[in-house]
Amino acid sequence: MAIVERRRRTVAVSMVKGQRISLEKSGGALTLVRMGLGWDAVKKKGLFGKREQEIDLDASCVLLTADGVADVIYFGKLTSDDGSVQHTGDNRTGAGDGDDESVVVDLGRVPEQVTALVFTVSSFTGQTFDEVDNAFCRLVDETTGEELARYALGGGGGHTAMVMARLYRQGGGWKMNAIGEPGQGRTLHDLLPAIAAHA
Repeated sequence: MAIVERRRRTVAVSMVKGQRISLEKSGGALTLVRMGLGWDAVKKKGLFGKREQEIDLDASCVLLTADGVADVIYFGKLTSDDGSVQHTGDNRTGAGDGDDESVVVDLGRVPEQVTALVFTVSSFTGQTFDEVDNAFCRLVDETTGEELARYALGGGGGHTAMVMARLYRQGGGWKMNAIGEPGQGRTLHDLLPAIAAHA
């Protein structure tokens, strides 16, 4: 009779605004993580029932040092200068289940002077979050596919952008902070003043 060894699965943390968690795991440090962003468009009521609409939300990542912004990654620049952060590509509709856009981070390659990585979402098409449904961001261990943390991005609002979360260094390891700070803007660059506060 074969003995099947079962790996102990970690239960993903369902985060709330302002919460911080450690990203250390049993058996060693995390090396490769993915921040996934998912969303659906609110269905519009029409003459013949509800119809689908398209909303182009964009996930972005900003690398911060003690001196400010070191690099930005978004749909127009998919890889950081040092190669440690990579955007997987633009999704212009939110169609499909799961992650619609993702940013992959090789934590071991992030330069030492980078103290934090801040993840944002912005509505390139200008719709507010009142027209967005089921929006979330989630952190995944890319080497195992295991979801570590998930943060629901709220139920609507008149904002067109949000500072979602950050990964930051502390005591030789990495932690995650759910931020959920609403903002206005169609692109990452519109959010830079709000992002700088999270260095």
